[in-house]
Amino acid sequence: MLCYLLFLDWTLEQILDATGVGNQLVKMRLLEFECVLLIILSAFLVFGKAEIYIVTVEGEPIISYSGGIDEFEATAVESDEKIDTTSEHVTSYSRHLEKRHDMILGTLFEQGTYKKLYSYRHLINGFAVHISPEQAETLRHAPGVKAVERDWKVKRLTTHTPQFLGLPTGVWPTGGGFDRAGEDIVIGFVDSGIYPHHPSFATHNSEPYEPIPKYRGKCEVDPDTKRNFCNGKIVGAQHFAQAAIASGAFNPSVDFASPLDGDGHGSHTASIAAGNNGIPVRMHGHEFGKASGMAPRARIAVYKALYRLFGGFVADVVAAIDQAVYDGVDILSLSVGPNSPPAAGKTTFLNPFDATLLGAVKAGVFVAQAAGNGGPFPKTMVSYSPWIASVAAAIDDRRYKNHLMLGNGKILAGLGLSPSTHLNRTYTLVAANDVLLDSSVMKYSPTDCQRPEVFNKKLIEGNILLCGYSFNFVVGSSSIKKVSETAKALGAAGFVLCVENVSPGAKFDPVPVGLPGILISDVSNSKKLIDYYNISTPRDWTGRVKSFKGLGKIGEGLIPILHKSAPQVALFSARGPNIKDFNFQEADLLKPDILAPGSLIWAAWSPNGTDEANYVGEGFAMISGTSMSAPHIAGIAALIKQKHPHWSPAAIKSALMTTSTTLDRAGNPLLAQQTSETEAIKFVKATPFDYGSGHVDPTAALDPGLIFDAGYEDYLGFLCTTPGIDIHEIRNYTHVPCNNTMGKPSNLNTPSITISHLVGTQAVHRTVTNVAEEETYVITARMEPSVAIEVNPPAMTINAGTSRQFTVTLTSRSVTGSYSFGEVLMKGSRGHKVRIPVVAKGFPR
Repeated sequence: MLCYLLFLDWTLEQILDATGVGNQLVKMRLLEFECVLLIILSAFLVFGKAEIYIVTVEGEPIISYSGGIDEFEATAVESDEKIDTTSEHVTSYSRHLEKRHDMILGTLFEQGTYKKLYSYRHLINGFAVHISPEQAETLRHAPGVKAVERDWKVKRLTTHTPQFLGLPTGVWPTGGGFDRAGEDIVIGFVDSGIYPHHPSFATHNSEPYEPIPKYRGKCEVDPDTKRNFCNGKIVGAQHFAQAAIASGAFNPSVDFASPLDGDGHGSHTASIAAGNNGIPVRMHGHEFGKASGMAPRARIAVYKALYRLFGGFVADVVAAIDQAVYDGVDILSLSVGPNSPPAAGKTTFLNPFDATLLGAVKAGVFVAQAAGNGGPFPKTMVSYSPWIASVAAAIDDRRYKNHLMLGNGKILAGLGLSPSTHLNRTYTLVAANDVLLDSSVMKYSPTDCQRPEVFNKKLIEGNILLCGYSFNFVVGSSSIKKVSETAKALGAAGFVLCVENVSPGAKFDPVPVGLPGILISDVSNSKKLIDYYNISTPRDWTGRVKSFKGLGKIGEGLIPILHKSAPQVALFSARGPNIKDFNFQEADLLKPDILAPGSLIWAAWSPNGTDEANYVGEGFAMISGTSMSAPHIAGIAALIKQKHPHWSPAAIKSALMTTSTTLDRAGNPLLAQQTSETEAIKFVKATPFDYGSGHVDPTAALDPGLIFDAGYEDYLGFLCTTPGIDIHEIRNYTHVPCNNTMGKPSNLNTPSITISHLVGTQAVHRTVTNVAEEETYVITARMEPSVAIEVNPPAMTINAGTSRQFTVTLTSRSVTGSYSFGEVLMKGSRGHKVRIPVVAKGFPR
């Protein structure tokens, strides 16, 4: 191939002249060569138009193959059972499936006109392939092919929280202390990789980690340093980029063809769930506290499928999940969600991504997924399915505030994780536009204060520099970190950033800086500062400043204030109701499931990470997103799994949900951030569409009393009874005929009840299993007035290890056009409390 490319810029005559040959035979040979070259080039042109497709084919994957093919024994697992990768049956059937994938492609297309990227064999049966749309159409009609879906992109859904959640006093002691919390539990992270040299993942200050025989993942070697990514705590490290490479999006110089985190996001999420305990968070000479993961002794398995500039592709993410489950992870943490709905998907619950996660849950893997960052608007969830724990983001009790005191005595509130200016003196205020070297630098957006070379240092030295917060800060081309560096280079005593207009998408988080600095995020306060500056700054007739007379000083912003109003639902956290299809029809399933800390979370960062401009080159970052809340739940799930190793993923999810709280620290109902008409943030009473069952309570979750269990067959029943889902589509992914014995999707045994279309009266059934000692429960229910609620029986005694059913009956009293919220509460004689949210919307008969 290379010899053809060497001649691409040569004409036929140039080649003849260079060789000094002109006979007819050589001309004929070169004409043949040129013809071959044209064929190759035309193949490149066809390939250039190619796209990535995920194809599912007939035949069961390893996890559900029950036999029936000569020479291949059954490999199916029972619900909540891991795949036995050491089995010869599994290995031989896996080879058989891959050969079938190759045979389908080889029969339909000529070699070189397609590229198979992955064979999916463990959780779904299919493959990812890079082909033209015409070839995809051929595949759709080929025998043995069930579905062909064009790949779609995914994105990242981007410490003090262990204390806030009560882990050191309530949870870790029950498992032998922090140095045993999460022992031998493997958490898999499908994310942007890891920075393995971070102290949050180091092993030199801990007891040696013994090998884990149940985990069989491999460790890639860094191609540059030749060092292994694993160290005992990190037990697996692999990267998946075939789809990214085929699409042309992958750049090895910035994306790294290894598990190395080139973004920061993956290191952050891994350390939230399983980072070492007591790691000092130091930046700019100040210690902000000590960071710890939820399960500090848990092992980390890295499956890199996200990249810094473009996010990722579902084909790579599905391959990563498939491998993680095969390798034997116990928990999966997914801080990832789709950019947009799948192109061909009819239902939110059935696509290669969700179907793969259903297979993961069947194999006993608990899955925590970020709910999405599309809040505060309704129907913005990007995590839909009942087998997944969808995690919303909360603000915890720690807030950082600062203030600017002006020479006229006014105090303006703002944000600034910075030291104060000297307490006993004030400083002259100088605006960026008034201290430029000359007007020619206006093209550099000088008010952003990103380039020290455009300013007159003599006018700034020893003064406070006033800068403007433009849209460049929202998109990331300007950063507060750079403002601080600019001010420091110019010898300023500090800096102020004024927000004069709130840009769409702006979020004002405190950023740690080494120099006194403050962001005035309130537009009215910024106006007060600008008015004061203009009044205090005399100018000549040309507008040039004659002298700077405005004064100010910046307060201390490094000490957090602890609020009893926490937790609260974060503004950005995605909201329900859940949807069952991409026409946005509402589902009979509550989402999100649970609320966990996700705002301003301190955790590990990759020094070469670029996901947050304010933390480039740093070892820690304080960032927000449901990306941060999902690993909190993954880590807490690891603690539950450690204490109850035989519990199913549904049992763990139930324990988290039924013991959660809907009250804040002051005992008041949870509030949710919302936007007002003026774009300012206001607080409203939160509902289950904001927080699911409530805010996680790890201590209570270890001992829930009762659980609502469910398995693979139950999830199939949910799919089969959901109106509008094509039963052939269900069979494409599950390979079994539909079973409608569940009656209605609302009868799925989840720890929540949702009826999106309540006409008249509907009875809903739930089964609870006692995971404690014998206990008598009194059951009560309440609901908002437009829907009546009854529960039967009103009380029941449940023996240890046994199950009992109860019925909740809902009746539409009045049609309001909106949802009514309520709950079922079960109080046990031994002190257990089990609460499930109830959501219903009444319609006329």
